[in-house]
Amino acid sequence: MLEEIRIGSLGVIDSSTLELGPGLTVITGETGAGKTMIVTALGLLLGGRADSGAVRSGARSARVEGVVDARTLAGFGAAVEEAGGAVEDDRVVVARNVSAEGRSRAYVGGAGVPVSTLAELTEPLVAVHGQSDQHRLLQPRRQREALDRFGGEAVTGLRERYREVYARLESTERELAEVVASARDRVREADLLRFGLDEVEQVSPEPGEDGTLAAEETRLGFSDTLRTAAEVAREALSSEHGAPDALGTVSAARSALDGVREHDTEAAELADRLAEVTYLLSDVAADVASYATRIETDPARLAAVSERRAALTALTRKYGETIDEVLAWAETSSRRLLELDGTDERIEELRAERETLRAELGQVAGALTGARTEAAGRLAAEVTAELGLLAMPHARVSVEVRQTELDPEAHPGGPTGSRAPLPVGDRHLRYGSSGVDEVELLLAANTGSEPRPLHKGASGGELSRVMLALEVALAGTSPVPTFVFDEVDAGVGGTAAVEIGRRLAQLARSAQVLVVTHLPQVAAFADRHVVVEKSSDGTVTSSGLTVLDEAARERELSRMLAGMTESDTALAHARELLEVASSARALAAG
Repeated sequence: MLEEIRIGSLGVIDSSTLELGPGLTVITGETGAGKTMIVTALGLLLGGRADSGAVRSGARSARVEGVVDARTLAGFGAAVEEAGGAVEDDRVVVARNVSAEGRSRAYVGGAGVPVSTLAELTEPLVAVHGQSDQHRLLQPRRQREALDRFGGEAVTGLRERYREVYARLESTERELAEVVASARDRVREADLLRFGLDEVEQVSPEPGEDGTLAAEETRLGFSDTLRTAAEVAREALSSEHGAPDALGTVSAARSALDGVREHDTEAAELADRLAEVTYLLSDVAADVASYATRIETDPARLAAVSERRAALTALTRKYGETIDEVLAWAETSSRRLLELDGTDERIEELRAERETLRAELGQVAGALTGARTEAAGRLAAEVTAELGLLAMPHARVSVEVRQTELDPEAHPGGPTGSRAPLPVGDRHLRYGSSGVDEVELLLAANTGSEPRPLHKGASGGELSRVMLALEVALAGTSPVPTFVFDEVDAGVGGTAAVEIGRRLAQLARSAQVLVVTHLPQVAAFADRHVVVEKSSDGTVTSSGLTVLDEAARERELSRMLAGMTESDTALAHARELLEVASSARALAAG
């Protein structure tokens, strides 16, 4: 909801602040005082086109600010923060600057944003209905949404079910398109995997085999060198030819210390340690001798090991750094090959699933069309009845729910069959995320005239009244918190004007409503009455906004009735209008 509008240097308004609240606010004033500047200001806050001609004469720029209460607007605060703005105390300030040169800047929550972002954020907040601004309900998508809300759960429940099935169908068709489009690549990938797995299978490597064979190849390649080194070591440890060796030297040292052990305990300990060394040298000498006898020169085995290692190396060049990595690749590739070999089966599964979903979607679409058609009849009757009370007794509104038939042979869809017409009963229809229906509101303004689209079948004043009748019929279902009507009462008076005021007050029970009017019968129904006052210093005209108390309201209504503020007759008539409006509002509220 809008809490406040601040206007500076816009048109004839120098600097004014309009405080708003819930219910019905009417804005009145003399001709030329600048009432329509309020609507112009709102248009700028909604991201409308900036006109440098609207900048007050002599000013460098015009500025419009709006304070929005975000507490009851689901998702608005989060959207503002995502755009870089700030929400303070559940309030958001939106602003628009227009320079005299025509440059425009927009701000949301203190952050500069593109005008398109401002429009995107504020468009759901305000619906403007004026002589030249009939935005929201003239859009076909908005008309369908309005009809769905009017139809209630009978329509919205089917619509949500339709969207759920539609989303599943979209997902299935996407996957099917991807699988079919990539079939050639998948075949190529499968062939490469088979070739690699065949190579691995032919070699049949064992885990860790590359390390084991590398060690064996090195040993076989240096067998003569190893045998010579072992024999030299054995001879040094324990000579077979009586030469001095380590074992004999250590034994002599042990014998020398054993001979004196009785005279010193330390000598005895050293002799014992030399005994341990003697045993150790005997074991090592025996092991070296055994090692030397096991070393054989085997050229055939060396050739076989080298050949095996070459085969393993060919695998590690392609499929992994080690044989263990090659085996891991083979395991992963085997699973992937199973997936690729199942492509044809998956395509058939997806095609069957697609046809099942299309059949289900067609059934839901048919039910949704029926529910919308029923709601369209009720909405048309309600709006037509409202127009009869708004000085359009011969007007007739109809809500057309139509579908577009397509030839399935002329529109077969893509290779996967996606976007082919949807079979609904015995018809094939174009469809989208909201169903197969196109909804359009039509108006026959006079008896005998053919119904035409709203923007073609009515004048500006008639169109405003049609919008009012629609908003009243949709009251309580519209997500828009604020409605603005600019001279919705153009061309009417008397009883019809009273009915317009009554309908505006009725709409204001469920939304915030701002009305620019020149009719006292409408102004009498206001919860808050604002007058645009014009003053002049002889050269420059300026206007200000004033919220009227009860006495001031009587004087303003008398001016609107008779052009005089002090006429006793006009004041009495004004008081009578206020009493009638008050009684009507109380009766409607009860």
